Amino acid sequence: MMSSLFQVALGGAVGASLRFLVGQTLAFPLATLAVNIVGSLAIGLLWVVLQARGLAQLAPLLITGVLGGFTTFSAFSLDTLRLVEQGRVGLAGGYVIASVALSILACGAGLWFGRSMA
Repeated sequence: MMSSLFQVALGGAVGASLRFLVGQTLAFPLATLAVNIVGSLAIGLLWVVLQARGLAQLAPLLITGVLGGFTTFSAFSLDTLRLVEQGRVGLAGGYVIASVALSILACGAGLWFGRSMA
C-alpha cells in the first residue's frame, strides 16, 4: 500500500491539475467560487462514503490530496483582496458571502447525499 504521504502528494497533483483546468475554463472569480462549492460538496459526500464503506485509508489520497489540491480558499482570499484593490468592494462582499454560504450548504448536501446512499 502507498504511504500516506505518497497518497497526499499524488492526490494533490491531481487536484491541483483539475483546479488549474477549471481556472482556464471559467472567468475570474467564478472559477474559485465553483471549485470551492464543488469541493465542499465532494468532501461531504466522500467523508460519509469512505467512513460507511470502511475505506478511511483512502482519505489521505482523496480528501487531503485531491480535494486539498482542488479547493483553494487561499485563492479565494487573494481573489477577494484583488477585487477590493480594483475598487469592486460590493462584488468582493458578495463573493465572500456566496463562497462561504454556498460551500457550507454544498458540504451539507454532500453529507446528506452520502448518508442517503449508505
